[in-house]
Amino acid sequence: MLLTETNLEASMTCASPAIGRREFGHLPDGRVVHEYTLACGPLVLSAITLGGIVTRLLVPDRAGRLANVVLGFDVLSDYVERNPHFGVIVGRYGNRIAGARFMLDGHVHALSRNDGDNCLHGGAGGFGTRLWQAEPADGGGAALVLRYTAEDGEEGFPGRLQVTVRYTLGADASWRIDYEATTDRPTVVNLTHHDYFNLTGGGSALGHRLHLAASRYTEVGPGLIPTRVAAVGGSPFDFRQPTEIESRIRQDHPQLGFGRGYDHNWLLDRRGTDPLQPAARLEDPASGRVMEVLTTEPAIQFYSGNFLDGTLLGCGGRRYRQGDGLCLETQHSPDSPNRPDWPSTVLRPGQTYRSSTLHRFSVA
Repeated sequence: MLLTETNLEASMTCASPAIGRREFGHLPDGRVVHEYTLACGPLVLSAITLGGIVTRLLVPDRAGRLANVVLGFDVLSDYVERNPHFGVIVGRYGNRIAGARFMLDGHVHALSRNDGDNCLHGGAGGFGTRLWQAEPADGGGAALVLRYTAEDGEEGFPGRLQVTVRYTLGADASWRIDYEATTDRPTVVNLTHHDYFNLTGGGSALGHRLHLAASRYTEVGPGLIPTRVAAVGGSPFDFRQPTEIESRIRQDHPQLGFGRGYDHNWLLDRRGTDPLQPAARLEDPASGRVMEVLTTEPAIQFYSGNFLDGTLLGCGGRRYRQGDGLCLETQHSPDSPNRPDWPSTVLRPGQTYRSSTLHRFSVA
């Protein structure tokens, strides 16, 4: 069903999920970027075909008032020229690869350097900068399927990678992301999503309470490349109990100095056989909004928006400052292609990469 103002209210039950489409703008080369809006249950999500970027996610507070809980821009040119990965599909490899190179089957692959000497989020021309094909999908809830083919050698990665990402809004106030990929040559794949969440809908997100289902994290060096796995106990990285983020972020700890706050990878404590495991719970005491994150991935990167410096003007002219949004990126660990002792991110011909992450919203 096409989304209009008159049927938006009906879609809130998700008995008749609605999907709308509009032209969002043109890329410098003239290609059209469209924005799709999904409505189902209490949630409304908008995403554009550039990078699969989620431009808006409306979630009710304890009084039923909707607010946008992700950071973004009003116009396409800002996403093209100055986007710090707001809302993008991240690939071919999320997070950092040290020295922008890795060895696979005896061959060294040199990658795009866009973070000092390292490759970050797939390089300067990563998936978040590419134009995806999109179409509404059938099935439960309101769903959008995005497709992109990364050619062999793109940003230095081997293999022609065919990627499908599906966004689904469920009647249970959930947003699910399902990833699939295949390749014609051995390659590495680590797909994730890079939303900056602020459950208040404005101001700082550092007053949120965070719980991470993880007893270990990867310490980093000055380039934010993991150096070793460490226990979280007795450190400001222990979020095994819900903790206000700002209560620890300024502590005198060398790891917080490297990251200018939190920009680290936590190894999830997986229990049981369910593929979707609890990873994080984020709560905003002011609005009552709660977001639970479940994933099939082995780790999660918590980034506290440390590099937002007030120079970006976002939706409605809002100025984004340090800590105004935070990321919870489900993933494999950074630099895994250079760490054979860590879970592998190698994908070979004949195999299918699959990953899922569920965001479930409620109020407290």
